[in-house]
Amino acid sequence: MFVTPAYAEEAPATAVTHTETGVPHGAEHGKGVFPPFDHTTFASQLLWLVITFGVFYVLMQRVIVPRVGGILENRHDRIAQDIEEARRLKAESDAAVEGYEKELSAAKAKGVQIASAAREAAKAEATAERTAVEAELAKKIAEAEASIADMKAKAIAEVDTIATETVAVIVEQLTGKPLSPADAAAAVTAEKRG
Repeated sequence: MFVTPAYAEEAPATAVTHTETGVPHGAEHGKGVFPPFDHTTFASQLLWLVITFGVFYVLMQRVIVPRVGGILENRHDRIAQDIEEARRLKAESDAAVEGYEKELSAAKAKGVQIASAAREAAKAEATAERTAVEAELAKKIAEAEASIADMKAKAIAEVDTIATETVAVIVEQLTGKPLSPADAAAAVTAEKRG
């Protein structure tokens, strides 16, 4: 307590006040018994203890315990619902994963089948194209060989004619006398035979 000079003048000089409790010194030791342990007040203390305990008991039983019980029951129900929902979602996700894996394996099998079919089709097309090209080349080679054979036959036929003409010209230039084409052809034929 804050003591002002005016208060100090008013206070009696014999009574000294305790600074924490505000009770004059010596007054707290008047009876010498701690108030809760004073036997003269036990009956009233026990009565108030029973009343207070009864009020708290009724308050706990009627208000607090039902609310806490309701909260716990709600939480228990919510947890059970969440667990059931989690199980349902897990089952759905497992089913979705299984379906996905089946579709993936089916797609892989179909991809392999399509690739195999495409490979076979490409191989058949390449074989058909190669056969067509080979047939075309064989036809061109046959035509070229026929043309070459024809040219060769013409050339050989012309060689005899050229050889005959050449013999006639050479004999005429060497001898100065013309050689008949029949004699020149006979000479070339004789030379060919050997």
